[in-house]
Amino acid sequence: MRIISLSVDGIHQAAQRGLYEWLSEQDADIICLQDLRALEYELDGDPFHLDGYFAYFFDSGIKHYNGVAIYTRHQPKALIFGLGFSSGVDMEGRYLQADFEHISIGSLLAPSASSEAESQEVKIQFFDDMQAHLHKITRKRREFIFCGNWQMAHTRHDVQNAADNASSSGFLPHEQQWMDQLFNQVGYADAFRLGNSDRDEYSYWPAGRLGEGDGWRTDYQVISETLAGRVEYATIYKTKQFSSHLPVIIDYDLEVR
Repeated sequence: MRIISLSVDGIHQAAQRGLYEWLSEQDADIICLQDLRALEYELDGDPFHLDGYFAYFFDSGIKHYNGVAIYTRHQPKALIFGLGFSSGVDMEGRYLQADFEHISIGSLLAPSASSEAESQEVKIQFFDDMQAHLHKITRKRREFIFCGNWQMAHTRHDVQNAADNASSSGFLPHEQQWMDQLFNQVGYADAFRLGNSDRDEYSYWPAGRLGEGDGWRTDYQVISETLAGRVEYATIYKTKQFSSHLPVIIDYDLEVR
């Protein structure tokens, strides 16, 4: 099973840059997109419905703000919109989950804390709620893959010039600690690192273009620990850029039904 994840900085712009032509050539089983910046009714038709895929969208209800999507070759048994957090921030077009027989796959757009509407306090509350949610679902007889823009980097190997960025949102000490807990205590793994040990792999360029400024790895496929041995291949596609983020491509020894 191949899963591609990408934060698109606006789906219409990414489409103009050739995203859908590229996706149609990748033989992915599942595609998770984030930061669509479009309402669902705006995506009714070509090129936003790929041949051979079921397409599902969750928007924020606000034009040009957030939005996530899942494309899948196999029709899911259920869809979940949002995570049900009491704060309601996850209902702003941030999370969509497709449930299959024994596995659930989610497309996630976390708060960035880069604007007044998305303050560091909002981001902290979101991830506190997220950690509680992840703890809870580890008790289910189900495996999970959470694909998306987590808006934070884990270690110094995931940020160029880590020392200079130590006070930047996305690499603050408590954010690194949260990722440590996620991967070392809560019961999840970083699928990309299981399939690729290269130190200079970055998925996000805040300056907008590959190679300009510092690169970050903020786009993850976070998997249940029980899936750790199923990661076969992991890469970040760099040949063509569709947004300030790059596609994360991971192959798993899995089938979805």
